[in-house]
Amino acid sequence: MRNHENRRSALVRMSRALGRNDLHLAILGEGNTSTRLGAGRILVKVSGTSLGSLAAKDLVECRSESILALLDVRHHSDESLDRALRASCVRWTGKKPSIEVLFHAWLLTLPGIEFVGHAHPVAANQILCSPRARAFATRRVFPDEVVCCGPESVFVPYADPGHPLAREIRKRTEAFMKRFGAPPRVILLENHGVITIGRTPDAVMAAMLMADKAAQIWIGTAHLGGPTFMSARDIRRITVRSDEHFRKRVLNI
Repeated sequence: MRNHENRRSALVRMSRALGRNDLHLAILGEGNTSTRLGAGRILVKVSGTSLGSLAAKDLVECRSESILALLDVRHHSDESLDRALRASCVRWTGKKPSIEVLFHAWLLTLPGIEFVGHAHPVAANQILCSPRARAFATRRVFPDEVVCCGPESVFVPYADPGHPLAREIRKRTEAFMKRFGAPPRVILLENHGVITIGRTPDAVMAAMLMADKAAQIWIGTAHLGGPTFMSARDIRRITVRSDEHFRKRVLNI
């Protein structure tokens, strides 16, 4: 029980950090967060609440198995999906889990992933709503972007939020893992936003903040002829450097 309470507290802190007004990552009811509790249960933000002011009462515990089963069905009506998500709640209190609980539940099954954060950063969305979105996912422009966000991000073409988006995230992430042999750090959603995943809240925040910084740099370089990309060789070098692995351990990312 104590571990569950620690997870709940950690998720509240991470959510509020993602919702800070000065970071411009999410406003109003944008974004959602989750953590894995074990024993087939996850904790996720309820629909309609604000990340910046999130409290423990704004989280709902869900059965992950019943949610994961929904992804194997090709189509759901809005009504049937709503009923299924209500039924997934361990205790129904009148508060629904975010519709994005579908991708949260699946991402939390990946090896080493304990926390998930989803936000709509202003800078990142300026690129994700442009023709350069795919290049932003697959290219890197500075070393710390590689350290915190990985050698590439998963790029997900626009899909209707909820069930269609969760299925597309699963498909694209599985393809990424087949290529790289490990889960991604960042998933970029065209015309939508950013998902970051990791073992700790610090890892989720580091990837989100660094993805946003990278977006701001991209936008700045647009006035100077566009970004100069790192080579594949230089990216590989950063991923194997022992000093960078040490720094990640110190930073808990």
